[in-house]
Amino acid sequence: MAKPYTIEIEEKWCKGCGLCAAICPKKVLELNDQAKCVAVHQDDCIGCRQCENICPDFAITVKEREPHVSD
Repeated sequence: MAKPYTIEIEEKWCKGCGLCAAICPKKVLELNDQAKCVAVHQDDCIGCRQCENICPDFAITVKEREPHVSD
């Protein structure tokens, strides 16, 4: 089973270049109407970190989510 990932975006740092959206193999990221990166399909993230690595402004961090514990 694939591990779930969270994409954290520091909006203040994002300049809207679109490199992250272009490189994402699962099309998780898009630019919003303010030309800022947003994770529109967060649950589709496979944790490849290509977006994190290509971002020239270090605005993206990909983190593995903590497993959900059921009672």
